[in-house]
Amino acid sequence: METLSRFGDKTVIVTGSSGGIGEGIARRFASEGANVVLNSRNRDDLEKVAADFDAARTLIVEGDVSDADFAGKIVTKTVETFGSLDVLVNNAGVAAFGQLVDASDEDIDSTLNINVKGVLYLCRAAIPELAKTKGSIINVSSVSGVGGDWVLPIYNASKGAVSNLTRSLALQLGSQGIRVNAVLPTITRSDMSAGMLDQDAMMDAFHNRIPLGRIGEPEDIAGPVAFLASQDAGFVTGVNLAVDGGTNASNGQPNMMAIGG
Repeated sequence: METLSRFGDKTVIVTGSSGGIGEGIARRFASEGANVVLNSRNRDDLEKVAADFDAARTLIVEGDVSDADFAGKIVTKTVETFGSLDVLVNNAGVAAFGQLVDASDEDIDSTLNINVKGVLYLCRAAIPELAKTKGSIINVSSVSGVGGDWVLPIYNASKGAVSNLTRSLALQLGSQGIRVNAVLPTITRSDMSAGMLDQDAMMDAFHNRIPLGRIGEPEDIAGPVAFLASQDAGFVTGVNLAVDGGTNASNGQPNMMAIGG
């Protein structure tokens, strides 16, 4: 199959790209010719990912997206290095499992700071540059943002915020030529879901619940993200696109811990 090359003159920031979905997204953009800015809090992990990327088209900016000052830093470094910013992918995320009554303040703060504030900070910092390029924002939300899970109340709340922020920013930024969309994965192979992947009973439940009969792979999410960032989706904005093997067809029933990361 011929490789697409839709981003040869474009620059993309992918947060949380040291593994899992974020790494898969970064690799997809790199394969289509983009300049890719890799981000997570661990530089060593980022360097491992970048080892087989084109060094001239790759920038590592380690840092915490929940730090408001960092958002300005990564956008500034991106523009200084590549001259512009065309796509922001807000993928960085964490999940706190358990009953809300048992959750600590730290559980609540860390989840909301990264999953919600991090997205707000990065969007706010990137908007002026994206307005120059008529670029786009793709948020990685979750089917947990539109349905419920038994043991992820804080995560569910955070992803609900991201999904509604996506709609709001699409309305607000459309007049500037900026498109804003989100993808909503179900459980996808990643560091965040690693603890569940070796539990046979849980995996059987997921396979039975997901109409396509398997969990997601990072590549399953990367393709739709690249589509939404491309001019193939030039008239698409404000969409929360379920990328979940059909889970969303269950009409809002609980999602069984639909996490990616």
